[in-house]
Amino acid sequence: MNFKNIFFRHIPILLLLGLSSMRIAADTLLILGDSLSAGYQLPIQQAWATQLSERWKNTPGAPQIVNASISGDTAAQGLDRLPELLKNHQPRWVLIEMGANDGLRGFPPADIERDLSQIITLVKQAKAQPLLMQIRITPNYGRRYTESFAAIYPKLAEQYQVPLLPFFMEKVVIKPEWMQPDGLHPTADAQPFIADFMEQTLAPYVGLTPAKQAK
Repeated sequence: MNFKNIFFRHIPILLLLGLSSMRIAADTLLILGDSLSAGYQLPIQQAWATQLSERWKNTPGAPQIVNASISGDTAAQGLDRLPELLKNHQPRWVLIEMGANDGLRGFPPADIERDLSQIITLVKQAKAQPLLMQIRITPNYGRRYTESFAAIYPKLAEQYQVPLLPFFMEKVVIKPEWMQPDGLHPTADAQPFIADFMEQTLAPYVGLTPAKQAK
């Protein structure tokens, strides 16, 4: 038996398997977020990102989710962490769910826009697809500030030609039983809804057919 011939005969198959593994490894969705995606005050297993990750493990072609969300993070802090996250995980998509803490602290909209702009730029430079989530804050900061804050997101989405995803909290805050006592964070009961909502929202961008419509 000529083992040399057998080896070379199988090189194309080995190359295809290797390329397939590389493709699968590259299909990662990185979530760069704050407490809303980190599962504030909840066991990590209950957070919507974990629930969606578990669901997608059994979905052919679904990306692996890396949840890099940290409670309390501002856009600037997310920006500081981003280069290492991009290097370590080499994601194909990056969900940018940031800015709420900036708004709640009354940071100037221009500063928030600058930091989010740099996040989008870094993601693009890493050859990944940014997915920017619209963020809104409570109206008690005054109409002028809340409108200026909310306007940051469609402006950046248009400027950089990136998808603008709806804010899942808009359908959560209208149900008091889904909100923690602080009035800012969703409860454990809200997490399955958010997972459904985000699956429906993200599916078209990651090449999946939505499993069901979030209600």
